[in-house]
Amino acid sequence: MLLAIDCGNSNTVFAVYNSEEQVGRWRLSTDPNRTADEYAVWLTQLLFLKSLNVDHITEAIITTVVPGTRRNLSALVQNHFSVEPLVVRDKNVDLGIRVKVDRPEQVGADRLVTAVGAHLRYPEDVIVIDFGTGTTFDIIDSEGDWCGGIIAPGVNLSVEALTMAGALLPRVNVEKPDSIIGGNTVSAMQSGIFWGYVSMIEGMVPRIIKEYGRNMNVIATGGLAPLFVNETDIIKAVEPDLTLIGLVEINRRNRSK
Repeated sequence: MLLAIDCGNSNTVFAVYNSEEQVGRWRLSTDPNRTADEYAVWLTQLLFLKSLNVDHITEAIITTVVPGTRRNLSALVQNHFSVEPLVVRDKNVDLGIRVKVDRPEQVGADRLVTAVGAHLRYPEDVIVIDFGTGTTFDIIDSEGDWCGGIIAPGVNLSVEALTMAGALLPRVNVEKPDSIIGGNTVSAMQSGIFWGYVSMIEGMVPRIIKEYGRNMNVIATGGLAPLFVNETDIIKAVEPDLTLIGLVEINRRNRSK
């Protein structure tokens, strides 16, 4: 079985696959100070609840955008599962795509892995909107190559910045308000956040397509994607596990060699 680890700025996802079937998936807050042994205590207990143990894991692949986590995640796999992991962005790991930008080394590993997963599911030209720590727009062509993108502040990050900067502003949940015009501070903030991001999506996507010069499918991923998908016709589908799907495919491509 394959252990796939997707370490983002806010959360780290661990998933176990039997071939392409996901048999377990767990989320943990990202912490560069968390040791390999701490990961192991947590993860082995969750594996046990799925009737799995360390001996079932025969392969592993890791992607991380937090450099401080790489060492301990690799040590987790090596020391507790006796497996040598593939690490995305290592020279020996071939993603199977081209990165068509001026500085490909600056593109986040997670965005490239997501591109692999997106192309596997949607082999046409596609825009992937990822509602993560940042809200990103990734452009993937019909060959599966990463052609550039856009980075905006994430939804929760915007809420946090607004709360910190406004002494009298309360912390609010991200949700659709009853009306666009707020009748109080909380509903006014919720409207600005929610409809502001819907408006950003509806403004950015047509501009991307116009500049790109061809029609594109638009899909969303990330934890807050389901909140927005029903409020705009721009987004055609939500795919919560694109990065994990990409990791499984990259592992298959490299192990088959």
